[in-house]
Amino acid sequence: MNPSDFKSGKIINEISQKTYSWDSPSNIALVKYWGKNKDQTPKNPSISFTLSNCKTTTKVEFVKSSLKSNLVDFEIIFEGQKNKKFRPKIEKYLSKILEYCPYLSNYQLIINSTNSFPHSSGIASSASGMSALSLCILSFEKDLTDFNNEEYFYKKASFLSRIGSGSACRSIYGGINLWGNNDEFKNSSDLYSISLEDNISSNFNNYRDTILIIDNKEKEVSSSVGHELMNEHPFSELRFSQAFENISKLNSILKSGNLHEFCLLVESEALTLHSLMMSSDPSYLLMKSETLSVINEIQKFRNSSNIPVCFTLDAGANVHVLYPDKNCHEVSDFIKNNLSSYCANGRFINDIIGKGPKQN
Repeated sequence: MNPSDFKSGKIINEISQKTYSWDSPSNIALVKYWGKNKDQTPKNPSISFTLSNCKTTTKVEFVKSSLKSNLVDFEIIFEGQKNKKFRPKIEKYLSKILEYCPYLSNYQLIINSTNSFPHSSGIASSASGMSALSLCILSFEKDLTDFNNEEYFYKKASFLSRIGSGSACRSIYGGINLWGNNDEFKNSSDLYSISLEDNISSNFNNYRDTILIIDNKEKEVSSSVGHELMNEHPFSELRFSQAFENISKLNSILKSGNLHEFCLLVESEALTLHSLMMSSDPSYLLMKSETLSVINEIQKFRNSSNIPVCFTLDAGANVHVLYPDKNCHEVSDFIKNNLSSYCANGRFINDIIGKGPKQN
């Protein structure tokens, strides 16, 4: 599909006021996307697990406005309080999607959001937040225009989410998702994500992710800045090439169910992401000493127990501990006894591969 395919249809229903609410989950990339084009498309494809418990709940009230404007009038309330800090990002997003959702300029949007996890600490809050907002907008569009195509609904929601935050497009579907054009995957696109369902090994059913909250403060360097630094990065082309190779390798692993190879590839991807941060100009470091200690503990435990538990990292200090459902008891004990002491206030979040967003 082309971007023009996502322009809204003719409005056939007059709506003066209506409210929609969606829960949308975060996701954790296994092969990382780091570096993007000006149109918010990725320099390389990525594959992710959609989570379940780490989510954003967003309610949007649409109120017909008498004001004529080329901008979208909106108010943002986060965690119960008006939030000016998020305003520039949402304003930019809404202005960019007006081309595809022109009806928004006729309404005031009152956006009310809450997270089930710390914002901007290296769990993809922009992914859950922007996808939840996009789904509310699409629900409104559906009522305005009476389109009744579920596949198009989620595809456009992914398309719009990507404009707000690249990784957000991967939160629209549950399970395992691919974002980025790749010849190995039918219907893959840079414009939206697709769900990977065919021939996935049962070893990945109900896969677990326990997120260790090493640092619950807002990270010093945003992901947006990190992506921009890839434009002049000395290793960028090598990285993009490596990511394409790892997508192919991970595709084979997901089909074969080889959990040992899964651990090695996922950990390599996480460390590569942070090495790119450390070797950019200017360089920066988001891992903490506790992050490194946890990594060492996990690898030691895996080697001694032969349990296929591994780590991955998003753009932050927090550690995602990935493991099969069948090993849940042993890994949970290991986390409580060996890893929780490295967490801020002993906090960690038990999560699992989820089924995707849910309308309230």
